[in-house]
Amino acid sequence: MAGTAERMAKNQKQVAISEFFEKNKHFLGFDSLTRSLITAVKEAVDNSLDACEEARILPEIRVQINKIDDKKNIIELKTEDNGPGIPKRSIEKVFGQLLFGSRFHAIRQSRGQQGIGITGVVMYSQLTTGRKTHVRSKIATETSAATVDIGLDTRKNKATKTNEGRELWERPDGTLKEHGLEITCRMKAKYQRGRQSVYQYLRMTSIVNPHADITFVDPDGEVHHWPRVTERLPRKVESIKPHPHGIHLGTLQRMCTESTDSRMTSFLYKNFSGVSSRAAKQLLEAAGVLEKAKPKSMKPDQIRALLEAFQGERLLNDKAVKLLNPPTNCLSPIEELLIKKGLSKTIDSRFVTTMTRSPTVSQGNPYQVEVGLIFGDGMAADKPVEVLRFANRVPLMYQQGGCLLTKAIESVDWRQYGMDQAGGRGVPKGPAAILVHLASTNVQFTSEAKEALAENGEVMDEVRKAMLEMGRGLRKHLEKKKKMVKVQEKFELVNDIIPAIAEKSAAILQRPVPDLAGSITRIMGAVIAESTTTWNKETKMVDIAIKLFNYTSRARAYTLLASWPESAGASMENNTTGGRKEATGVWAWKLETLDPGETYTITYALNGLEKGDWTETDVFYRGSQEVIGASKMDEKLLEEIRRQEAREQGEEEESGEEEVSLEDTEENDAPPEIADDQPKPSGQQTLMGFGSDA
Repeated sequence: MAGTAERMAKNQKQVAISEFFEKNKHFLGFDSLTRSLITAVKEAVDNSLDACEEARILPEIRVQINKIDDKKNIIELKTEDNGPGIPKRSIEKVFGQLLFGSRFHAIRQSRGQQGIGITGVVMYSQLTTGRKTHVRSKIATETSAATVDIGLDTRKNKATKTNEGRELWERPDGTLKEHGLEITCRMKAKYQRGRQSVYQYLRMTSIVNPHADITFVDPDGEVHHWPRVTERLPRKVESIKPHPHGIHLGTLQRMCTESTDSRMTSFLYKNFSGVSSRAAKQLLEAAGVLEKAKPKSMKPDQIRALLEAFQGERLLNDKAVKLLNPPTNCLSPIEELLIKKGLSKTIDSRFVTTMTRSPTVSQGNPYQVEVGLIFGDGMAADKPVEVLRFANRVPLMYQQGGCLLTKAIESVDWRQYGMDQAGGRGVPKGPAAILVHLASTNVQFTSEAKEALAENGEVMDEVRKAMLEMGRGLRKHLEKKKKMVKVQEKFELVNDIIPAIAEKSAAILQRPVPDLAGSITRIMGAVIAESTTTWNKETKMVDIAIKLFNYTSRARAYTLLASWPESAGASMENNTTGGRKEATGVWAWKLETLDPGETYTITYALNGLEKGDWTETDVFYRGSQEVIGASKMDEKLLEEIRRQEAREQGEEEESGEEEVSLEDTEENDAPPEIADDQPKPSGQQTLMGFGSDA
């Protein structure tokens, strides 16, 4: 028996990570011929977008697919970008070494983090065709481009190189390319059309990356082009420190062991976000740890006690220690206006509504939910709506039914919002598309292939809230349009028939035609609001006019309110009627008296926007008489937005006023300014759902 144990022990061997993935390539998304091609395109395009954004370059990406051998399903994939390129000495590590990357330990929103993606493509290409991947890279400081064929030694997790050289990189027009990267590889794969295709992946990518210019040449030579619709790059994200609520015991042990801080108060303050000097003292007191204790000398029981204080399991004066939320400058949401422009450029729309929720935190990880809904011409009304799922601006194309984002959509009863849905369950039907995007520093996927989001109650609730709010906005839009159509029909009918009757009667009686304004007003019996939103080519601003018609027999008094994209950086100009700001993105005008038959007009312009950014203005009202064409203001929601603004302002002031006691740190161990590490207000306040449900 002892001999058997010895023999079995000798047979144990360490498996290289690259060799493991070679035998389990389905973990990386290479489990079928069609899926393998999409995965390869995804990894290359994601890397290009990340590199361009980090270098603050507007991306220009070209993807070309050629069929080499139809019978053997051999395809050549070539991708090219205008990014900063990769220095020659780094090419072999980037393309020929798994788990090599710059984002794994960085806590910030990023498309890729593990350092597996593009090396996985090189590995799959070599595994299925025996060929290496050709790389051409040009950086701005060099006159020529570096070229090399890269393979992967899976046992050593190391690159193999051949045909190294340099060459001038000419564009099709004969000019030299300043910087960029080109990857050419052959693999066993299959190109197909449809919902799960390279075309669909690039189309979806263009929606959530409206700043990118993407060109796709398919195997038939057909060119598909999605031009950029904005010159504005996504907000640059900053790496943040870990938050105590998201720390695991092993991580805390490692941080203590590796720390060079001389005392625990300094360790907590300098290495975690959301921990002020006061909170650091309170955490240590709750955990029963001395403030002057050295991190390296911490015992396992003390580290566990500190973790329990982090999680609120150990209390101080019967209360959990209050920690600030982590900063949200680690997130880069798409933002409402750009989601709308991205959707509109790929789908012909009759109505588009979008919303970016304010950032929130789950287990110490900041995240933000964005949603959009579009009614499109030419889309089937009797089929399920198109579901567009994204995580950190990356399309999710597989495992739709098992994804948290889909489940959140299915949890809403869309029938009450004007869409068909059998039994109030499942994906609704209609000529529409629903977009949902999760931006997070730590996206939890169901597998390494990153195709669906795993269960998370907090994220699920946040997505569901966004869907409900968007649904309310949709219902109000449909109701408003329906009422406006009826009123317009009635108005046209009254204006056609009554004057004709009056003229005939006057002719018969040989009397003058009477003034019909009062009669038409009494017949109509309604107050109507009309708004127009147009782009002014000369001023480069959005001109807005809101007209209020009193077609009733009584004088009326109202407060009119309108939404405007303040969070997107727009400013209000030429507002001659005055008014006041009610909340972020909401402006109000008070009308003391509007006499019967009278019209009141409000005009203003929005500066700081691009053409197509703002195409429709939501109008709300306060008053006893219903206004057709406007929604009654939901005062509870408005008050909640004000409270949220006050909370954010309070957190900002609290972080700015927090004092650092020099007793907590040594002279050479002083922490940075507190304001640099505290939460900063971020995200847009939603303008949807203001209308009352009553």
